[in-house]
Amino acid sequence: MTQAPALRGFPEAEYAARTQLAQSRMAEAGLDAILVMSEPEVQYFTGFQTLFWQSPTRPWFVLIPASGKPIALIPEIGASLMRRSWIDDIRTWSAPAPQDDGISLLTEALSPLRNLGVMKGHETHLRMPLGDWERLMAALPDLHIHDATHLVQGLRMVKSAAEIDKLARICAIGSATFAAVPDYAREGVPLDDVFRAFRREALAQGADGAPYVVGASAQGGYADVISPPDATPLAAGDILMLDSGMVLDGYYCDFDRNWAIGRADDTARRAYDVLWRATEAGLAAARPGNSCRDLFQAMSTVIAEMDDSGGDIGRLGHGLGLQLTEQPSHAAFDTTELQENMVLTLEPSLSYGDGLMMVHEENIVVTPQGGRLLSTRAPAELPVI
Repeated sequence: MTQAPALRGFPEAEYAARTQLAQSRMAEAGLDAILVMSEPEVQYFTGFQTLFWQSPTRPWFVLIPASGKPIALIPEIGASLMRRSWIDDIRTWSAPAPQDDGISLLTEALSPLRNLGVMKGHETHLRMPLGDWERLMAALPDLHIHDATHLVQGLRMVKSAAEIDKLARICAIGSATFAAVPDYAREGVPLDDVFRAFRREALAQGADGAPYVVGASAQGGYADVISPPDATPLAAGDILMLDSGMVLDGYYCDFDRNWAIGRADDTARRAYDVLWRATEAGLAAARPGNSCRDLFQAMSTVIAEMDDSGGDIGRLGHGLGLQLTEQPSHAAFDTTELQENMVLTLEPSLSYGDGLMMVHEENIVVTPQGGRLLSTRAPAELPVI
């Protein structure tokens, strides 16, 4: 059943609280302001949401000052939408303008500052031409640039109650979409038709979109987890996997499901059982005070019953929210401490047979009692269609 429409965005108080918390941490770090330029950070602090980000033509800048509301320095084409947000100070230019794409406006806004935070670290990028950044720095020789990655990502890792409600909603839509797969994914149906039907069902269930749908289907298992589909028909003995990131009002779910077509061999059943129990171990370990490394090790201990490769896929889950994948990573290298109300994926995987693999994924909230599921838990035994 399609869910009732959800309210878009958040009340102004939500954005004000985010900004004030950022400003408190900026003061501790000695920063005069933070400059954000990428979609999730701009949306996080302003509520500005548009598919226009898919065009690389125009840069977008938002300045978080030491006090007061953020300042938007954006192309004029976005001014009307930005005015619907809680932002009052909106400075625009006619874009695209390759000779001066907002650089003069940005130089003027930054000139009184001495210590500016910019995101430099892992999973960030400079969403403006490097040449423009060099021009900006040349025009501001007294400006000191500091890495604000940890500050901003740290804010975004812990979700508010309103964010968790929105994430629960898209996870419920995702769960309902996956539940309908046996209605159309049968022996003889081409895999690419399954993908199309899945996307249609996601929209029918109330998702704004399903921009990330990958998977595979092959005898006894699959060899990778990021493939686009082809027209190969589903066959008896195949293991079908679909992995999807659906989105609602800018917030993503990200989990997968596995099915056997017609029948399942003992090895595939065992792989599924190991991953299901590894996920149970992850749920138990997803408590405040544990680290992402602890979470990784809890799942890896179970996975080692069948695969002792040590997690060649790199990590066993990640953060979730305004992006399909966010910080932190459940990996041996990540010592990030889990905090209550982090929203995470648990994504144990293993290799088996002749180059085959299986992945199992759920979406959870970190609580003192362990992980609370946002996605509907997959069945304990490999389902057969």
